[in-house]
Amino acid sequence: MKIAILSRDPTLYSSVRLMEAAAALGHQARVLDPTHCYMNITSMKPSIHYQGENLLGYDAVIPRIGASITFYGTAVLRQFEVMNTFCLNNSASISRSRDKMASSQLLARKGIDLPITAFAHNPDNIEDLIAEVGGAPLVIKLVEGSQGIGVVLAETDNAARSVIQAFMGLNANIMVQEFIQESKGSDIRCFVIGDKVVAAIKRQGQEGEFRSNLHRGGSAALIKLTPLERATAVRAAKIMGLNVCGVDLLRANRGPLVPASDGFRR
Repeated sequence: MKIAILSRDPTLYSSVRLMEAAAALGHQARVLDPTHCYMNITSMKPSIHYQGENLLGYDAVIPRIGASITFYGTAVLRQFEVMNTFCLNNSASISRSRDKMASSQLLARKGIDLPITAFAHNPDNIEDLIAEVGGAPLVIKLVEGSQGIGVVLAETDNAARSVIQAFMGLNANIMVQEFIQESKGSDIRCFVIGDKVVAAIKRQGQEGEFRSNLHRGGSAALIKLTPLERATAVRAAKIMGLNVCGVDLLRANRGPLVPASDGFRR
């Protein structure tokens, strides 16, 4: 097979490992920077060009599109779809899972348990917004943030009020979410392929840090999932339309929760 890997950096560990795995199975794989692709959009003979080359004959595309280039990256992926090339995750599912509000609403509609979550842009009644998620302690996030950036734990209602007002001053969309104290600064990342969880790790934040992101100095260890956790991860991935992804879960007293604000990794 001839495989295109859409990634901005061919030296990234994930890109290198995909190339190695493809070569080991006898496939031809190539890393393409989607921001350097340009497209001819026509019903007669659609095409994608890269550094002057017409990208013809690819059997499959593996998208590794960073959040910062979601708009253009998914447009390139959509062009491969127009050309009837198999895409591991399609453009619609990636766009859907990158939209924190839309993904939360869709998961809730389908009955997936989430932390109690409120979205706002310029709330007229901050007290009511705080009360909607059960009061402090609570987590306040910038909707556009990632990797733990723009995430604040407010331990009192006064602190929550101050943070919300500060974020409002940035003219930003914000998310206010209940704090799952029993998770103790940890979460679970499940690697889902099709209808199976093939691996899972527990991510634990540093001492005194409620964020479990490895980028924030957290640690990771293998973990055994419960049947309900496995089923929740697989169902969440299917709802998003993702064939291969990472699904994050929080262990709460009421069962596994999907923190949909940042719960999916492609």
